[in-house]
Amino acid sequence: MVGSQMMAREMKQSIHNLFSRDQVPAADGNSETVQILKDYYIPDYVLLPESETEQGFSVPECPVIVFINSKSGGQLGGELLVTCRSLLNRNQVFDLGEKTPDKVLHQLYFNLEKHKKNGDNLSAEIQRKLRIVVAGGDGTAGWLLGVVSDLKLAQPPPIATMPLGTGNNLPFSFGWGKKNPGTNHQSVKAFLDQVKDAKEMKIDSWHILMRMRAPKEGACDPIAPLDLPHSLHAFHRVSPSDEMNEEGYHTFRGGFWNYFSMGMDAQVSYAFHSERKLHPEKFKNQLVNQTTYAKLSCTQGWFCASLMHPSSRNIAQLAKVKIMKKPGEWIDLHIPRSIRSIVCLNLPSFSGGLNPWGKPSKQKLHSRDLTPPYVDDGFIEVVGFRDAWHGLILFAPKGHGTRLAQANRIRFEFNKGGADHTFMRIDGEPWKQPLPMDDETVVVEISHFGQVSMLANTHCQSRSINAPYSPSSAEDDDDGYNSNEDALEEEGFEERKKLGAADTFRLPEDFDVAHLS
Repeated sequence: MVGSQMMAREMKQSIHNLFSRDQVPAADGNSETVQILKDYYIPDYVLLPESETEQGFSVPECPVIVFINSKSGGQLGGELLVTCRSLLNRNQVFDLGEKTPDKVLHQLYFNLEKHKKNGDNLSAEIQRKLRIVVAGGDGTAGWLLGVVSDLKLAQPPPIATMPLGTGNNLPFSFGWGKKNPGTNHQSVKAFLDQVKDAKEMKIDSWHILMRMRAPKEGACDPIAPLDLPHSLHAFHRVSPSDEMNEEGYHTFRGGFWNYFSMGMDAQVSYAFHSERKLHPEKFKNQLVNQTTYAKLSCTQGWFCASLMHPSSRNIAQLAKVKIMKKPGEWIDLHIPRSIRSIVCLNLPSFSGGLNPWGKPSKQKLHSRDLTPPYVDDGFIEVVGFRDAWHGLILFAPKGHGTRLAQANRIRFEFNKGGADHTFMRIDGEPWKQPLPMDDETVVVEISHFGQVSMLANTHCQSRSINAPYSPSSAEDDDDGYNSNEDALEEEGFEERKKLGAADTFRLPEDFDVAHLS
């Protein structure tokens, strides 16, 4: 008995020594050695269930938990997974196709609290300094943001996003770039060094809720590309036991951090995701993806009104729009009849780094009763587009869409019989939304829902109300391309407990992580 206990202790110490050494063999099996990055390293006893508190580990300067969508970026996700596991403790690097982030973080924080109660200072310091890295597309990043929001931690960890998708709007907004990153050891180390030096920035979270009467015929559940779940956090029907469920109605809810859009842009995105699911072999390269997206914009009628796609009719035909700027005061928002796509924007990046709101001059802000667009001011910017030609203005200096409003809440009341469906999109994840033709009460409402913490790199595009004059986001006048906008001249639903309809944003049983860009 004593001998077996000694053997167990020796084995435990050997494992400890293995991960405490400065170098280990490279993951690809060659003779080159790779240095373990101690500044970011978290020991096994903090990560694994039913582990006893251990001594002898130094406090890392910047402990990280890394989540990687191994199916993103063609083969890049898988390569990045191998590299990160060779530079860190492999148990602090997670493949989202194998483990969901809600379960990982629940276990981690349970362990941290347990060890803290045992007087473990290392666990307390790791919890205080912890940062999360998520590598994937905007949908993957939104999944992590939703999970962290729903955990309701007293000190939620800030999140850095590594761009592995097609649009990469979230990473670009916070200075992490748009292009897919390098996956070699040097590139990953350089990225982690940037994570260590990054500054925390709060951003607004937004809750979206849709309610309609149960149709007499057919179903009105959201239809994702090829009828597959379109997003982990985006839009699901609430369960019958949920307090927001109302008998005789279908109620859906979700959350977003970057944007909600409705109309032709969402229709094109839906076509792109459907095509990618049918022919994944054609979508291994970011440039190819973006070229295919542009081609679909033409075939779907985004460059000109399409008789073949009745959903391309303008927003004013589909719905009445109301906004709230002051608590309890809804006002009608005039939508020009030419607008075929509407975007509710929280961050200054849309469609791969374009800024639909632009940077209004002080004179323009004053004349339109607008405020500078901050990501943590509790307001969302509402922008309209006529067609893809209109959208090309964004590529011009000082270009922007039609600025419609800023609001703390916005409501879409769909006109009876206006259309049998429309297309919607949340943070890059589109779906087709059937609409009951005999219902006068279809309502989509977006409202402010707290904040989350992001990590902002040097070239951050987002602006905080607490640091409005950062060098990388100075205001520009925009007198050049104003999209003819100068011609435009408390109630609510019950308290929201969560952004997502599930207990946390957990994966459905049949979910394929490959479709999350």
